[in-house]
Amino acid sequence: TSSLSLLKQNPNEEKYHQYMMEYSPINNIKEGAKYPSCLLTGGLHDPRVQYWEPAKHAAELRYKSSTESGPTCIKIDMTAGHFSASDRYKYLKELAFDYAFVLDQLGIAKEETNE
Repeated sequence: TSSLSLLKQNPNEEKYHQYMMEYSPINNIKEGAKYPSCLLTGGLHDPRVQYWEPAKHAAELRYKSSTESGPTCIKIDMTAGHFSASDRYKYLKELAFDYAFVLDQLGIAKEETNE
């Protein structure tokens, strides 16, 4: 089945509903599973993925995952839309934030000390 033909299907029909549920991230979180560290991001003005979607996903991960899972963090940009930062410097700031999260989770980031 091509991607285009799937877009024309009705999710109210059982077979298409089941197909969508198979790849729905929030509906496939396993109870007690160990998940890696997650940074979920969103934009308040995103018309495609509303800001509550990453919030719901974070809440579900925190509720269902095992205590051995990595942290689940969420960051909502209060001024962004679907494509996030539109200017170069804001984009670089957001990229630095993402890298800082990854480096922290890998144990590579160092804390600054005021000695």
